[in-house]
Amino acid sequence: MKFAFGFTVFLLIGFALGNEIFSEETIAAFNLDFENEILGGNIAASFNVMDYGAVGNGRTDDSQAFIKAWKGVCGAKVGGTTATLVVPQGKTFLLNPLEFEGPCQAKSIHFQLRGTLITPETTSWGNGGAWISFRSVENLILDGGGKIDGRGSNWWQPCKKTSTFALFFHNCDGLRLKGLTHIDSPRSHIAINGCKDVVVSDLLIKAPEDSPNTDGIDISDSSNVLIQDSAIETGDDCVAINGGSSFINITGVNCGPGHGISIGSLGDGGAYDTVEEVHVKNCTLRNTQNGVRIKTFQGASGFARKISFESIFLDNVDNPIIIDQFYQDKGKLRSYGLFGKASAIKVSDVTYSDIQGTSASKQAIDLDCDNVVGCTNIVMKNIHITPSADAPKIYSFCNNAHGTAFDVSPKVKCLS
Repeated sequence: MKFAFGFTVFLLIGFALGNEIFSEETIAAFNLDFENEILGGNIAASFNVMDYGAVGNGRTDDSQAFIKAWKGVCGAKVGGTTATLVVPQGKTFLLNPLEFEGPCQAKSIHFQLRGTLITPETTSWGNGGAWISFRSVENLILDGGGKIDGRGSNWWQPCKKTSTFALFFHNCDGLRLKGLTHIDSPRSHIAINGCKDVVVSDLLIKAPEDSPNTDGIDISDSSNVLIQDSAIETGDDCVAINGGSSFINITGVNCGPGHGISIGSLGDGGAYDTVEEVHVKNCTLRNTQNGVRIKTFQGASGFARKISFESIFLDNVDNPIIIDQFYQDKGKLRSYGLFGKASAIKVSDVTYSDIQGTSASKQAIDLDCDNVVGCTNIVMKNIHITPSADAPKIYSFCNNAHGTAFDVSPKVKCLS
């Protein structure tokens, strides 16, 4: 207790002199050292951004306060417990692009977002990267019921200036993202890259239907990812699963408006891309431009396999079921023809089951596979799609797709 008494006197002197001797950061550091000494290092350290100079009025740039708080929480020597960064409720924090980098000392970092984060209103800060990024932070927990507002409307003009992901995770194994609201990103709302063992749940993601490239969640080069119990309304894909991804499970997602749930696009620029073990289940798509989609470029290589779409409800969905191996990005049209003979990503072992609802377009099922490679082992069963008011008649289309169909309406003639 001798240490405790001396340390307390030390702090009291500092406060008595109006904090002129010791900064808030120094006092916080001494306090943490004190707790480590008394409690043997096994404490749950908490770092509030307000203690590092954040204002939270929505006008003052609070970026440096967040960086200082991050250095504290990431460097906290708390043994095998969790260190917490607190962003308090009832405050709005204006942030320029920030990168929260690990690895950190604590076993887990809890980023407790209770308030609101907003971007600058101008477009001068965008560089095509990320607004808020986390890199190499293991066992990161990001929750708290707060809001991330990308204020992206300035980026959505016809000129489509270079824009930025709102929230980017790279090499963050064990990530837990829960219970936040994400609105109006300049580009994709959430990007997950190079991560494994990720759980994303209870999110609300919203952007206008006509906002370009505002994907809800983009996944790339990641494995063992679960997305569940979330509502996504965007101007692009609700969820997009890109190359290098495997063992991705999506369940309980309400999507719409938007471009549906997509695998791809894969093979851009002739790349070698792979995706496997993707399972989408118990999801609702309402008033979306597409339903469940696999899209690949010609001239590429790799595979998309072991994929399932199960128990999907469709409500007034354009193009409910699509495999498009002639995908063309409107901004990157290829020199070769749509049906030119070229290498392609092999699509196989895809199952569609227990899908029902209404199609807003005449072509409810579209299996447009590469002329050379084709699609194999496509299984369709218990699918009942009927026309909505906008599509009095519906039909299916097939090109070089092979597999089986049972109890499917509209009938898919190329599947036996």
